[in-house]
Amino acid sequence: MAVDHSMPVLVVDDYSTMVRIIRNLLKQLGFVEIDEANDGRAALAKMRERQYGLVISDWNMEPMTGYDLLQQVRGDETLADTPFIMITAESKTENIIAAKRAGVSNYIVKPFNAQTLKDKIEAVFATPATEAPAA
Repeated sequence: MAVDHSMPVLVVDDYSTMVRIIRNLLKQLGFVEIDEANDGRAALAKMRERQYGLVISDWNMEPMTGYDLLQQVRGDETLADTPFIMITAESKTENIIAAKRAGVSNYIVKPFNAQTLKDKIEAVFATPATEAPAA
């Protein structure tokens, strides 16, 4: 499936500079509908108000982490199929495994550039819908 650049994207990060960087990268890639939330709780509230085509979330946030957000999303029938990319500064194998087990669609380690983001987003939408991650 081709990437739909008109779909709404939710960027979740407690560091406003990182939100701005991701927003700018997404705009470079052609996305126009970009919302933001500064933690997992705010993101979950927004996701219950609007259907997003993609969520890009940082792992390390307070009070609700990106990992907790991912678990909440995958556990909610109405949100479970939302593509979810996790971003983190840590490349610990156990974190990547935990995120995969929780149903993350893809994973990006900081720092990254527009090409990396583009490749990760394309990989998410290249996956056949029949291969949805197990919850």
